[in-house]
Amino acid sequence: MAEGSPQQDEDAVPADVSLRELLSDAGRRNPYPFYARLHELGEAVALGPKERFAVAVCGHDAAGEVLRDPNFRVLDAEYLDRGRTRWRDHPVLRTLQTSLFNASGAEHARVRKLFSQAVTARRVAALEPAISELTEQRLDRLAELGANGEPVDFMAGFALPLPSDVVGELLGVPQRDRGWLLPRVRAFDAVLEIGQRSLAEVTAADQAAVELAEYFTQLLAVRRAEPADDLISTLVRVHDEQPDQLSEAELLANLIVVFNAGFRTTANLFGNGLPVLLEHPDAVAALRADESLAPGYVEEILRYEPPVHFAVRYAEADAEIAGVPIRAGQLVVVLTGAANRDPRRFADPDRFDPTRPDNQHLAFSAGPHYCLGAALGRVEGRIALPRLLARFPDLALAAEPGARRALMLRGYHELPVRLTAPARL
Repeated sequence: MAEGSPQQDEDAVPADVSLRELLSDAGRRNPYPFYARLHELGEAVALGPKERFAVAVCGHDAAGEVLRDPNFRVLDAEYLDRGRTRWRDHPVLRTLQTSLFNASGAEHARVRKLFSQAVTARRVAALEPAISELTEQRLDRLAELGANGEPVDFMAGFALPLPSDVVGELLGVPQRDRGWLLPRVRAFDAVLEIGQRSLAEVTAADQAAVELAEYFTQLLAVRRAEPADDLISTLVRVHDEQPDQLSEAELLANLIVVFNAGFRTTANLFGNGLPVLLEHPDAVAALRADESLAPGYVEEILRYEPPVHFAVRYAEADAEIAGVPIRAGQLVVVLTGAANRDPRRFADPDRFDPTRPDNQHLAFSAGPHYCLGAALGRVEGRIALPRLLARFPDLALAAEPGARRALMLRGYHELPVRLTAPARL
């Protein structure tokens, strides 16, 4: 990798720079002060010998380079096997390691090519009428829930079910099953978080992985017997006709992961974005007046309050990141949440500005693992946000938003809102 900023010496890095600050309760609630400290030190910061990660990458350019550089690989099965861990004892880890999420090189490219057919530009464009209809249905339901000024949970009433409906229609997951899937998806996804996971969380994630695998195994059998116009039917046919292109284990693992990621990130786009919008009434008024502005709002929400704040890579060979050396086998944490507020790349980065030009954020990552459903999420946001604001002119928070502690799939569990102004006594 080409050198960036001058190499840091030991005196340039304060001894107290540690990810422990980010992973504390205060850091998880508000990571941006920590990110700002890192930015003062450079695009990449060497961490101490007792840290799990050798380098924290916070700069926009450096983060993009690492994510695109084939020398920096995801933590695939080959890497995990070096640690002599018993990761294969855990169904959730076996699923993740069999999926696109932790695949590398030619293996990743082969499987990604098959799943990419679900979200081509043409297919996403063709989905727009269905997304519009689903949006209206969910807005109707939200209105019912929040009638007479009663508080309603925006996450449960709109932010989660709308993208769940969209990805469910795309894959072929029946609507009646989506509510059952949600708590299992949340339990499964908990192991993706940075930092130590409790035994209870790992146990719950393993159980969720088993139940999700059983569910999708049954759904695959249904689609074999009764094919439909959906991705699952297409992939079943590919597997049955060309098993060398997609194994049964790969098919199952990727259906679980693609379904999970396909709606949780978009749900958090809505959930993270709504409080920000309501803090900026002039921006809300502008979008209500001109819904063609929506794409800029979506991009700025993704930059300003992204659903994902980090990615992890390891160096296959010795290298440098923005002048900071890293040895083969060492781990790197790419803080994309920090990169999205890099003052070298974004003017006044802590200001929400939906008119921001050239908003090339890293909320969807970059390189081979760029988010498979980015285009779909953008369309959902572009359609749904202006309709939500237009439908409910008195939309307001009913209480202060709860704390967000996750840095992976960062969002609110609940977000109480009022759709109409409370009646005067």
